[in-house]
Amino acid sequence: MKNIKLIIEYDGTSYSGWQRQKNAVTIQQKIEDAIKKTTGSFSEVIGASRTDAGVHARGFVCNFFTNSKIPAPNFKMALNGVLPEDIVVLSSERVDNSFHSRFHSIGKKYIYTIITGDNRPVIGRQYVYYFRMKLDIEKIRTACKYFEGIHDFSAFKKKGSSARSSIRTIREMTVTEQGKLIKFNVIGDGFLYNMVRIMVGTLLEVGVGKFKPEYIKDILKSKDRSKAGKPVPAVGLCLEKVFY
Repeated sequence: MKNIKLIIEYDGTSYSGWQRQKNAVTIQQKIEDAIKKTTGSFSEVIGASRTDAGVHARGFVCNFFTNSKIPAPNFKMALNGVLPEDIVVLSSERVDNSFHSRFHSIGKKYIYTIITGDNRPVIGRQYVYYFRMKLDIEKIRTACKYFEGIHDFSAFKKKGSSARSSIRTIREMTVTEQGKLIKFNVIGDGFLYNMVRIMVGTLLEVGVGKFKPEYIKDILKSKDRSKAGKPVPAVGLCLEKVFY
């Protein structure tokens, strides 16, 4: 039995997130189906994160166990031959049997992208959130710093989240401008359900003047979901990298 680690990229537009579901099409399902077609037997795929419906990934990590005689590096080409066009394996390698994509992760990097301007985009609209209102980027940059560090993010998770603890560490949160594109970059040890999308939604409230930058501190202390902004749509979110 060998443990195979995959790094994959996917367009989440047509999927109900990563985790396999009974009545929906998911990324995990497509990967597991491809492995079965390739090896002739089912292997459960362990994912580094449970991305939401519509969320994309450039560097998603997963692993599975198999008795197949296919050399580990060859799984990349073999799986890509049967996967749909919106999912691709970037690399495949054999790792120690103790490796676990989710439990061994020490951090993740997400990027959320919005586009501004008078006209909503058509080409590429699957990967950006259109936001028409003018934003004060300097105020947003100031507000980003209040997220950094170790905090209780209860106010920034979707109600009903099953996480045992809401304590998370944000190592870095920045915002950059590239023409009409505004990108929110966040690196943390882990993220709660909808956490990044709620953080960005709250920062947009800062950018339009509804909240002052320092209000982020008050929201964190309150642990009250109703104090934070609305979550931005999944369309602009991408998991860039998983750290080990």
